[in-house]
Amino acid sequence: MSVKNHYVYMLRCKDETFYTGYTIDVKRRLKVHEDDKGAKYTRGRGPFSLVYEEHLETKSEALRREIVIKRMSRKQKETLIKKKGDESDEGTAELSETK
Repeated sequence: MSVKNHYVYMLRCKDETFYTGYTIDVKRRLKVHEDDKGAKYTRGRGPFSLVYEEHLETKSEALRREIVIKRMSRKQKETLIKKKGDESDEGTAELSETK
């Protein structure tokens, strides 16, 4: 069985740092982090805000994208988050206009 849902996600921790990871189920992974059973980095840093998620077709694409994001500066990550948010806002605006 081949999983077709691969995600890179970014969390904002309570100390305002970002954590970037890979998963096939964002909601389940967020719960694992919230239960302090996720990555060592996130333990004790909750609560978290899911600030970014990106769907990719393959695991290898997602893992490569995760590396790229992890190497970004904080400012670049904030720009990426804002850009993704702006895209979501545009989609919401388009839906509102069609109703």
